Amino acid sequence: MNKLIATLIAGLFASSVFAQAPAPLAAPATPAVVKAEAKATKADTKAVSAEAKTDAKADASVDKAVTKAETKKAKAHTKSAKTKAEAKHDVATAAPADKTKAEAKADMTSAKADAKAEKTSIKADEKVGMAKVEAGADKMKAKSETAAVKAEGKADVKAATVK
Repeated sequence: MNKLIATLIAGLFASSVFAQAPAPLAAPATPAVVKAEAKATKADTKAVSAEAKTDAKADASVDKAVTKAETKKAKAHTKSAKTKAEAKHDVATAAPADKTKAEAKADMTSAKADAKAEKTSIKADEKVGMAKVEAGADKMKAKSETAAVKAEGKADVKAATVK
């Protein structure tokens, strides 16, 4: 019984394949259509490569900004640590009578050093953020230009087909 059902189903599928209408034959391409397609393909290739180049340049710009920011932040924190160490040294070498005054001054110096390092870090991160925004905008512009070139190529091919 299973073989009979399988044969009937296979026959149904086979007859549906033969019952389909044949695909219409494509009209032979005219020289104008071929020329338009070639021009569109060339423009598409050029646009895609320009987009890739812009993307790479934007990514490199962001990477450079990140590296520069990390360097600035590291220098700021190193300078802060050095300033704090000098303040602690001043406290350690202060006379016992002046120790309280030296500790207060060291605390104030440490707070200022931390604030300055934090400010530098924030500015560096802000520059990285701006670089990322600019890179994103450049990428989007390149993408839209590529899409426009592709659409223009399709329109040219379509116009050549109508002639």
